[in-house]
Amino acid sequence: MQKHISSTDIFEMDKQMRVHFINSLGGFKSVSLVGSVDHNGKTNLAIFSSAIHIGANPALMALIFRPSPPERDTLTNLLETGFYTINHINESIYKKAHQTSARYEKHVSEFEETGLTPIYKNDFKAPFVAESLVQIGLTFKEKIDIQINNTIMIIGEITEVYLPQNCLSKDGFIDIEKACSITCSGLDSYHKTTKLDRLSYAKPDREITSIISDYFE
Repeated sequence: MQKHISSTDIFEMDKQMRVHFINSLGGFKSVSLVGSVDHNGKTNLAIFSSAIHIGANPALMALIFRPSPPERDTLTNLLETGFYTINHINESIYKKAHQTSARYEKHVSEFEETGLTPIYKNDFKAPFVAESLVQIGLTFKEKIDIQINNTIMIIGEITEVYLPQNCLSKDGFIDIEKACSITCSGLDSYHKTTKLDRLSYAKPDREITSIISDYFE
């Protein structure tokens, strides 16, 4: 039996119930840790479930930031320096990753508080998470103010990627399950995944077939 929930029902929900309901309604989402640093070298680490693909040429990803206050240190840092990282979360670190959502003071580094390790690579200005198996370095490109709910979209260009070689197929597909990346639903539910299939490009006159990926060793 289906339950019908109207816009009126949503409006009349308790605030916390509405937040959980709407955040989980869209289904499974990517979940990652965003690393940044301020001009004084103080690192920051925050969990995000809003990272989305924007385009492949140029290679762009976006993050959504909720309104301030409270102060968003990640946003401040990346606007100041122009650099930040997105790091996949795996099963071994998801509890530490979740802890980064706590509202620490600006002078406190979430890396230090959670025991996760900042690592700098190839002179990139922002820290990666050493425990993450898929690490992405981005440079800030555009800030878009979303008027309807006072959120902000930040678009960055991918300039650095680190991942296990055996997770990369020869046609460019990344097997994130091989990299142990997890997903999330809502604000606090974390999940492992099971791939059903990888399918051929859909065309009107062609039957869908399974793709067998050939990975680098």
